[in-house]
Amino acid sequence: MRLITLLFLSYLCVACDSANNEPVTIEQNQHGKESPIEVLADDYLAAYLLRYPETGSFLSLANAPHDKLMDNSIAALTLWQQKEDRWLSDLEAIGEPETIGSRDWVTYGILHETLISSTSIRVCRNELWAASTSTAWHTGVPAVFEVQPVDTAEHRQQALDRLRSLARYIDTEMVNLRLGIKSGYSAPRLTVEKVPSAVRSLLGGDSPLLSPATRANMPVYSRQVNVVFENEIKPAIERFARFLEQEYLPAARTNIALSGNPNGEQCYPELVRYYATVKPTPDQIHQLGLEQILSIRAEMQVIIDEHFKGETIESLMHGLNSNSKYTFSTRDDVLNYALASLESSKQAMPKAFGLLPKADMEIKPYPTYREADGTGEYHSSSEDGTRPGIYYIAVIDPTHRSVAGQQSVLYHEGYPGHHLQGAIALELGDKAHPLARYLYNSGFAEGWALYSERLAGELGLYSGPLDEIGLLSDQAARAARLVVDSGIHTKGWSRQKSLDYMLNNTAWPPVDLESEINRYISYPGQANSYMLGMLNIRRLRNFAEQELGDDFDLRRFHDLVLGNGSITLPMLDQSVTAWVTEQQ
Repeated sequence: MRLITLLFLSYLCVACDSANNEPVTIEQNQHGKESPIEVLADDYLAAYLLRYPETGSFLSLANAPHDKLMDNSIAALTLWQQKEDRWLSDLEAIGEPETIGSRDWVTYGILHETLISSTSIRVCRNELWAASTSTAWHTGVPAVFEVQPVDTAEHRQQALDRLRSLARYIDTEMVNLRLGIKSGYSAPRLTVEKVPSAVRSLLGGDSPLLSPATRANMPVYSRQVNVVFENEIKPAIERFARFLEQEYLPAARTNIALSGNPNGEQCYPELVRYYATVKPTPDQIHQLGLEQILSIRAEMQVIIDEHFKGETIESLMHGLNSNSKYTFSTRDDVLNYALASLESSKQAMPKAFGLLPKADMEIKPYPTYREADGTGEYHSSSEDGTRPGIYYIAVIDPTHRSVAGQQSVLYHEGYPGHHLQGAIALELGDKAHPLARYLYNSGFAEGWALYSERLAGELGLYSGPLDEIGLLSDQAARAARLVVDSGIHTKGWSRQKSLDYMLNNTAWPPVDLESEINRYISYPGQANSYMLGMLNIRRLRNFAEQELGDDFDLRRFHDLVLGNGSITLPMLDQSVTAWVTEQQ
């Protein structure tokens, strides 16, 4: 997902030694003035933070407004797109800087990709069919209220104002979805069926929408929040749920492929590029997935032959989530296993990294309103490092949740994965323009997280063969995503065929795979970015190792990869190539 709010968010001098901690000032031209690229990036970022005010809260930006939600109307979107067109034209008129690794080069590359990919997916009209368990407003908006500042009277008033804007936001979503139906756009019906119950779970006393009152712990303020909640938000949520049940579901498409929407065939490759920053064809994606599955299955077979005699890959994959010797007993068992592994991973990081974040990371089970569909996700730490990152772990149905894979998911989401990468980016300070710290692309960030699963093995973090099988299962799942995502949206694969393929090649619990397949159906293209990104990072490391031989330094390589923020995969290729050349 391109969550510019974790911005779920993104992240320079690099091609230089990580030990060089001298502050980097804003790039200036020969007359001592801020560069044209910096000026344009400043303008874009200021406008972006106004357009997406939730971002400031997720990042705990000191001077950001915390009193609004994004204007999700079609009119506001149209105005924003007009601005994007002007920024893109102005940026291309300036031209790309020649010095690879310079601050201006990083800023230009990130901003250019952000603008050009955003314009390319307009053909998809995503705003008209955001109604699924993966894309409806309830999957992201409630989280902002859990990080909403409430420490001052002004902040508490801003939280109230933002809460008061939620009903209008929800009603506008219904306007957009009605327009979508009228225009031929809709989410697949099977991905919408659970949304009414999911949004209604926000009505309870443990609702994240009540978090400002809970955290403020002030009776008068709590009453004010509850008045808004009872009189404005609850009715809006109920209106939305009834709308889905009575109007939307009967009209939603039964075709699960993106081609069921207008221009769906043109949309799919643009979504692939939007998330991954590279644009292989659907056929190339599918074939790459099949090849990776074969390679990973060969690795699995070696471990099975040694430690799981008598099992086939398929029988072991199915048995890992049903045989009690491989599964957990309680939800607490799932959580405690992850907590113990987290401590081990933290201790190992200096072996492979010079750059380390200040921010810590916590592990929490999913809240009730996300429990049924959450499979594990990371929420960003704050820019100043004082608020920890959070890994939300799936603990539902523990007796059908294998120990295998728990560690690999943790290393993906935490150290050395998302938390390490994302927090380093956020904490770059004056070394990078804020765009490089805040913006995010899935190809780089998810590619890094998947690379991290393998890196954890190099660092000796897996406890035994069961956990190593879990690692390979997770790697196979990301390879299978290439097959399944392209299969669903370009090759006529059914949901059942996709589910069976995942079940036969991974140890992911069936309850998670049900949600995963729905995600690929309703969120086309994004699932490809993990393996596409990882293979690019792995290729570049192999290149650097071969070219530099004994002079290759793993810590310096990792610091180079992470030191520019969430750059595009083509930019990473240029950066590593230049770094290697400089050392030869």
